[in-house]
Amino acid sequence: MKTHRTPTLEERIKQLRIEIDTVIDARVETVAKDSPGVPKGVIRNLLTAKAPSCPCAQYLELQAKE
Repeated sequence: MKTHRTPTLEERIKQLRIEIDTVIDARVETVAKDSPGVPKGVIRNLLTAKAPSCPCAQYLELQAKE
């Protein structure tokens, strides 16, 4: 029988950051479709510029705009 190991806080944070990056990347792809020629890095910076560098804060800022 397998025992379940509770992930550490560090593991949970890493997983959460992966999920947040996935959401932000999807938003970048959506905007990029309507902005031909604009590099995706520029779009990502514009989407997250007003939020602190913390990915969690960036996610919350993007969600608040919806």
